Order: sequence, then structure tokens, then C-alpha cells
Amino acid sequence: MSGFGVGQGPVEEGKHAHADTVLTSMGFMPYRSPLLDLPGPIAAPDGHPEEGVPWHWGDPFAEQRTAARGAVVIDRSHREILAVTGEERLSWLHLVISQHVTGLADGTGTEALVLDSQGRVDTHMVVAHSGGTVWLDSDRGAMASSALPSGGKQTLREYLEAMKFWSKVDIHDVSGELALLSVLGPDADRVLDSVGVSLGAEAYSVAPIPGGFARRMPWPGRHSVDLAVPRAELADWWRRLTDAGARPAGSWAFDALRVESLRPRLGIDTDERTIPHEVNWVDSAAHVAKGCYRGQETVAKVHNVGRPPRYMALLHLDGSPEITPETGDPVVLGERTVGRVGSVVQHHELGPIALALVKRSTRPGAELLVGAEDRVVQAAIDPDSVPGEAPAPGREAAQRLRG
Repeated sequence: MSGFGVGQGPVEEGKHAHADTVLTSMGFMPYRSPLLDLPGPIAAPDGHPEEGVPWHWGDPFAEQRTAARGAVVIDRSHREILAVTGEERLSWLHLVISQHVTGLADGTGTEALVLDSQGRVDTHMVVAHSGGTVWLDSDRGAMASSALPSGGKQTLREYLEAMKFWSKVDIHDVSGELALLSVLGPDADRVLDSVGVSLGAEAYSVAPIPGGFARRMPWPGRHSVDLAVPRAELADWWRRLTDAGARPAGSWAFDALRVESLRPRLGIDTDERTIPHEVNWVDSAAHVAKGCYRGQETVAKVHNVGRPPRYMALLHLDGSPEITPETGDPVVLGERTVGRVGSVVQHHELGPIALALVKRSTRPGAELLVGAEDRVVQAAIDPDSVPGEAPAPGREAAQRLRG
């Protein structure tokens, strides 16, 4: 059996990955989930973004179908988690991240970004506020542009530490203490009730659980809950959730639903020029009205008087050849390169699909070729993924002044 993963072409099943390398504040540390030692999981291929956790459990398409119709549990224990405490945690975070969080109530969450001075995306985080702690979880190796004159990149924790100054906050890397699991599917709440986890119905609702927290998410599917559990109890939580009826699933299923939901992954669906408007992170992760955060001028300017130069489209790929493009490959219209490929997945219903950043002038119906070298295939833009032409308040105001 062959399969496709994020940014990957066909991969021979059964090829197990080596332990992944994770950049933390302590340097490069290997990570390999203990769940890979259970019977059944297939690890991601070498070099895959999901190295270190199960890619699938033998039948990736059945896992996706169960995620759409029942309940699955997915090991995402390779994510990094920071804990921010202290009496000024919210007012301080409000100044250094893109989201409005001064009034973030206990028991709620959101998403946020760290931008560089030009408004380009450095880091994406999911946020949970519970029990006097703000939890920030991100992809492994999260980095940010240094605010120092010397520039360069530093880990997310190093960046936040450098921005503390005299604020009454403490920042701890708790990746070694907490591990993330995601429960997806319309039966997710039934499974969670069976293990004693209860959450509000609203997106980003947060509730404490023994040693960690639970958070309801609006993606990758309509029924998604993240569980941050004690890392020492990861296998026990996995057993409890599967005994309660959740099917083991891998990161392949998560990514397939994520791509279908038009949710980007940093570093895969973004490049060094990406601004939040291009990848649907305005509103969900970047506040357009609040000031005082790095990159805010670009966010406000594009929102008020302009249009982002690119947008993120869902591509339906020609599945007849047994090839797929890879992350970073060009999207070509006629003689012109009009974009770049991001995540590439095989979906249980849609077949081979991909996310791509394309020029705003690229519309549905265009005859596109995507890929490079010997992996070029035809592609079509899903019209439902094309953003509408939202009003530009600043431009409209200027037009009214001109009469």
C-alpha cells in the first residue's frame, strides 16, 4: 500500500522513521513517542513533519472515515507547550502576541501569532487559560525573530523571555511534563464523558483535568478536543480513550481533516513572506484593531486599505498518475509561476488534495500544473476555498471623502 503525507509523495508502508529532532531551549533533543512501541502504529517516513508520533495505525482511510463519523484519538505529543504564570500574564502577553488577550477569561482559549517587524508570521500558537496559567502550544521547534539589533532567530521561549523586561510573569517550558492528544469526531464528547472530561460547547472552551487541561477546538473537524495530559500518563490516557471507544488514528488523519478545513500549518503552508491575511489567520489568531504588538502596522494596513497579495487555496490534484507534488513545489499557470504548494495529503473522500499559496489573480477554472521535475500533475482550485472580496474600511472611507 502506498500513501501520501504532508509534503510527501508516495511512501512505502512500514518504513519507520528514526527519532525526530526537536529544538528546545536546551538544544536539540530527540523525541519518539512511547505509543510507537505499542502494537500496530506505523511511524512517519524519514524527514516527515510528523516524525516521532504514529503516522497511521494500518488503515489511514478507515481512520479518516471514523474521524468523520465516530471518534478517533491522535497522538500529538511532539508539540511544544509553554506555561506563562504571574499576575501580569495577560496584560504582558497582550503586548507581545497578535491576539487580544487582556480579557481572556479563565476557562477559555484562542489562537495567536508572533510576527516579525514586517508583519510576517514567525510562530503560530494555540492558547488555553486555566487555573491561573496561560498555556501556549505550538509546533516543535517554534522560532521567532529576535527583537535585538543583531537580529536572527531564537526559540519561542527565548523570545518571550527577552520581552519580559520588568513584567511580573514567569515562563516555563513544560513540554517534558505535558503531552497533547486530540480526540476527533461526532462521538468525541461521549468518549470524553466516559473518561470524566466535560467541556463547554463553545469553541476554545477550556477545563482542567488531572495534571493538565482540555480544550475544545473548531478544527480540524467540527468535533475536536485537545487533551494536555501528564506525559508520564500518556499511554494510560491512550488506553482509557481507546477503551471508551475512540479508534487509534495517526497524524495522517489529522492532516487530511486539517487540509479539508483550510487550516494551515506553519512552515508547510507558509513561507518566509507569509502574512496572516493570506492563510486565514486574521480574526482567529490576529486582532486587527489592537495596537502595541510587533507587525501590527502591516496587519491593520492590509485589513483597512489593501488586499493580501496571495490567498490559500484548496487544490484538487489529478490522481491518475501515481505521483504527487511536494511542499515548496511551484504552481504554474501557462508560462507563469503563480504560487507554491504546501500540505499534500490523500483524503478518504476527496482523493489527493493540497493547500497552496497562490496569487490573488488566480481564480477557479484556471488550468494549473503543480509540482517539479517528474512529479508534475494537473490541479484545479476548489471554488469554495477562494476568499470573498471583503470590504476594505480604509479604502471605502477615502472614497467617501473624495465624494
